[in-house]
Amino acid sequence: MELTRHFVATVYVVHDGATALHEHDKLGMWLPPGGHVERDELPHVTARREVSEELGLDIDLVAPESEITSPTVASIPRPQHFLLEDIDVCEGEVGHQHVDFIYYGRAENREVTPAAGEQPAADWEWFTADALDRRAAKGRGFPDGDIRVARFLGGSNTLSRGQRHGLPPDYYHGCAFQRM
Repeated sequence: MELTRHFVATVYVVHDGATALHEHDKLGMWLPPGGHVERDELPHVTARREVSEELGLDIDLVAPESEITSPTVASIPRPQHFLLEDIDVCEGEVGHQHVDFIYYGRAENREVTPAAGEQPAADWEWFTADALDRRAAKGRGFPDGDIRVARFLGGSNTLSRGQRHGLPPDYYHGCAFQRM
């Protein structure tokens, strides 16, 4: 099986101690906004574009400071995490992976107004750290990364080792969906 890798950006959008998530119909779990990096697009631009399309919000990315500049070099916002996610695994072989740039963003408000063709505003919910913890304890379909983002919601700009924004074991096109 030929391996295909796609670059994607994911954003945990935060406002007033809560993050916006929607329930993914196919996967049955709550996910933050995000999507594929388009040709010639930088990952942080993808992050902002996806939030604008899916939530209708303008965000500020929370990124580690970088001061590397010269006449021919410019720093770009770094993601909080880089993840390699197995998306399509069949008969023990990985066929599709996402290289995921995970960002945190701050929104000025919670007025969700998705673009045409996106999930409606009513499908998005704002979860506090406590709500994430309570729902996770009940097995309510949150990826591990959503639970760990609760530390960021609590005021810390860094998360502990190994944050994963993976997907649960499931079946996708007849093949096992596996977390790395």
